[in-house]
Amino acid sequence: MTRYASETAVSRSRSIEEIERTLSRYGADSFGYGWEGDRAVVAFRAHGRMIRLLVPMPKRDDPVFTLTPSGRRRRNQKDVYAKWERACRQRFRVLSLVVKAKLEAVESGLATFEEEFLAYTLLPDGRSVGEMALPEVARAYEKGQAPRFLLPALSPGKGKDDGT
Repeated sequence: MTRYASETAVSRSRSIEEIERTLSRYGADSFGYGWEGDRAVVAFRAHGRMIRLLVPMPKRDDPVFTLTPSGRRRRNQKDVYAKWERACRQRFRVLSLVVKAKLEAVESGLATFEEEFLAYTLLPDGRSVGEMALPEVARAYEKGQAPRFLLPALSPGKGKDDGT
């Protein structure tokens, strides 16, 4: 199967501008973009929540870029850069599609903003809900029991078989 937008000519900057316009159109009142190393970040505030989307970027030294399809010969730097840049453009086209789909699902009433962006919502300590919850969910599956944060808090005399 072919990857979505794998042959796109749309630049990263144009995709980022499109994401910003989309977010603004759907009510975001703050937007930021940056990158460090092998990941980019898109952050915004909407519906009273701070959202951070981390975008893993391909590594330039990945053999998929540096070697020919046979894997026997190295590509020249110009070709390496062109293939790597195409992969980066593809990631931002996907991100634009995902953001639009999530916001349209909210707008259409298929989901709430909180449901669509829960994993990316920033907590006061700077971690996302996903960063906090995913390790706990993995442990729960390993142990076969619900994570502590999903269990209802039982206060004395409540929730027991005492008729209350």
